[in-house]
Amino acid sequence: MPSALSRLDSPELRASIYQFTVYIPGGVASVFLGIWLSEHGIPADQIGIINALPTFCLLLLNILVGRIADKADDWRTALIYISLASALAPLPLYFVSEFWGILLIWALCATTNGLVAPVIDAATVRMTRRNGSDFGTIRAWATVGYVFAAGGLGLLLNMLGSAAFVTLYVATVFVRAGLAYLLPRFRAPAPKVTLASVAPEKAIPASRLRDSLQLWFVLPLLAFALVNSSNAIIGSFGALLWHENGISSYYLGPLLGIAAVGEAILMFAWRRFGGRVTARNMILAAAIAGLVRFTIMAFNPPVEVLFFTQLLHAFSFGMGYFGVVHFIANWTNEANAAEAQGFANMLNMGAAMAALIGFGFLVELFGSHAFFYSTVTSLLAIGCVLLSLKLRPPKALVG
Repeated sequence: MPSALSRLDSPELRASIYQFTVYIPGGVASVFLGIWLSEHGIPADQIGIINALPTFCLLLLNILVGRIADKADDWRTALIYISLASALAPLPLYFVSEFWGILLIWALCATTNGLVAPVIDAATVRMTRRNGSDFGTIRAWATVGYVFAAGGLGLLLNMLGSAAFVTLYVATVFVRAGLAYLLPRFRAPAPKVTLASVAPEKAIPASRLRDSLQLWFVLPLLAFALVNSSNAIIGSFGALLWHENGISSYYLGPLLGIAAVGEAILMFAWRRFGGRVTARNMILAAAIAGLVRFTIMAFNPPVEVLFFTQLLHAFSFGMGYFGVVHFIANWTNEANAAEAQGFANMLNMGAAMAALIGFGFLVELFGSHAFFYSTVTSLLAIGCVLLSLKLRPPKALVG
């Protein structure tokens, strides 16, 4: 029977432990940040700006950081540095209480935090493909971590109030930084050069990301970015809107947590049926789920219906995200894996930035009816995927 130490030495287990912490800080922010800002006297339109500025920073940094991570000796090194930066960033939050100070410090916090996910996911999907293990099971632990943060730590909102937000956020990013040192090496060991292995042929140059950026390739990534911009809206405004519409604070954490529970179930079960669906059809399903989910939310439904719409997050995010990760892995190579994931994340950040800024103003004018914005973006996403499929049909179950 293998010892606990030998099981810990499994790269899949070590990656899973770190994945568990990836979205915990974001889960804490989803429950606490909007209410914490509101209690500091910051209105909804300024809350939208506070949430949008980090997306602008990520828009500028994602491809650059992905390129640097790809050139490092291993993605592990980049993840350690990013995790340490995200642990130090929130400390000044203890000393700010007005709009401009919070805007600048939160931009640093959310930007460093947002750089983690695309690098760890690109590294993990390559490692699992090489080892023959299941990416979905490892990635699902990130969702379990979000459930723990939103559903578990979110219950502390009733006990401690939003004043606990900064301390909880700081604690979670420090724990993640410590666990980064447990990460395995993700790249295959470099082969040793021998006389027998030296080939006389000219080496094949590594492909470049820009060679892949054709319309049929970009459209599915844009489609998911449009749908995911509404998921960002839920993370920034969901708890605040529900709270203002009379939903008890007791339900806020569970409402956010149940979305991640559905996502985790889908990810753990993915290996049983995921191979039967093409990557772009996964993104199409996400867009359709988003259309249903956010249109219902626009009518300010009762809490029972909100639990149902939140379960659709398994498809509007979980299935769509899997579609993007596999779509990128299918059509790029290891030389630009993190850079390609960074490009997709850049589109996500751009769409999220526009959504957060616009939604903040729409909430001031229309309240929950502002969710019709997401109805429109979901319809655009469906059109993007259908056009991509027309331009380049998938090969078997790849595209």
